[in-house]
Amino acid sequence: MTSHLERSHSIVLSGPVDRVFPLFTPIGETLWVEGWDPEFLHPQNGDTRQGMVFRTVHGDETTLWACADWDPVAHRVRYVRVTPDSRFGFVEVACRPAADGGTQASIAYTFTALTAAGDAYLSELTEDAFVHMIEAWKVRIDTWLLTGSSAGSGHD
Repeated sequence: MTSHLERSHSIVLSGPVDRVFPLFTPIGETLWVEGWDPEFLHPQNGDTRQGMVFRTVHGDETTLWACADWDPVAHRVRYVRVTPDSRFGFVEVACRPAADGGTQASIAYTFTALTAAGDAYLSELTEDAFVHMIEAWKVRIDTWLLTGSSAGSGHD
């Protein structure tokens, strides 16, 4: 079983960095992630900033999130997340302009299992599974950037 892992993958998205980076905020993700419905605890308006706290429910799991680092000028954000009966983690997104006018987004996850269920979850999040998840984000984000509507589901 895997009790700790780090995964990262970069994608190039079809929009300028100032349009793409906000899509990695809790409110921004509602535009392209089907079923993403954060409950904002602080601030209650959902304004992304360091220290914000929100909750998500996916299936039978509740996850608590906090924004640990927020640097919109540098297009970087880092979240802390805990799914109490499973895993603790960090999610970091860093965006930068790509040569073609698009945006390169680097996404990194670090997870530590808290329970046997967390060990099982981490064991399933292989390098290939992580790359597949982030590449699916690329499809959904590019679809939203091009059409203004979401396509598909899934976020973790």
